[in-house]
Amino acid sequence: MQADHFDQQKLLALAAEDVALGQLAHRKRTLPENAAVEAAEEAQRELSGDVVRAQTAVRDLDREQKRLEADVDTVTQRAARDQSRIDSGSATPKEITGLQHELESLKRRQLDLEDQVLELMERREAADAALAAAQEGLAAAQTDGERATRLRDDALADIADQTTVHQAKRDDVAASVSAPLLALYDRVAKQTGSTGAAHLHARRCEGCRIELYGNELSAFRNADPHTVLRCENCGRILVRTADSGL
Repeated sequence: MQADHFDQQKLLALAAEDVALGQLAHRKRTLPENAAVEAAEEAQRELSGDVVRAQTAVRDLDREQKRLEADVDTVTQRAARDQSRIDSGSATPKEITGLQHELESLKRRQLDLEDQVLELMERREAADAALAAAQEGLAAAQTDGERATRLRDDALADIADQTTVHQAKRDDVAASVSAPLLALYDRVAKQTGSTGAAHLHARRCEGCRIELYGNELSAFRNADPHTVLRCENCGRILVRTADSGL
């Protein structure tokens, strides 16, 4: 293939922009800020679970305390009724004896229930502290997550800005290259997964870093300046300049 020697040299600028765009794409894929956001989100999920479990424990203790307090009220009311019958003088001596025994039993039951309520209140205090700690941890994780997200978004915006700049430069260079040469470059770039051209510097392909020797070097040295040369190793278009060493 033949192409103007100066057109071929433009491919180096095109390749430089492709390298820059490739680096930006790689940076976007491997952005450390993404990992920070994922870590923050995972921490929030775990701490949200801790908060839910702590809230459930508090609600369970509340229900148990209400049940015990209701039992205390029931015992207290029953004792009050028994004492009222004794005080009214309407009960027989046998009934009074039975009521007195029941009052003693109710008193023991009331004391036992009240002890359970006190123990439950202590457990509730510990549960409240656990809930507060979980909520505080979640709030801190949310703050960390917001900061990580902000840093990631800033990094992505910077990448997007740089990508726009380099893409515009690439478009400008591409527009100045002849269509056949540009088509070849793009086809080779697709094959290599990076660039379609490389600088032939000091008899070495800067794409694959392989140096030219023997017949290949001789053929390149004697080639017409407008002949499009290809690296036999990586397939890239080799762009000759004054420092190609030919």
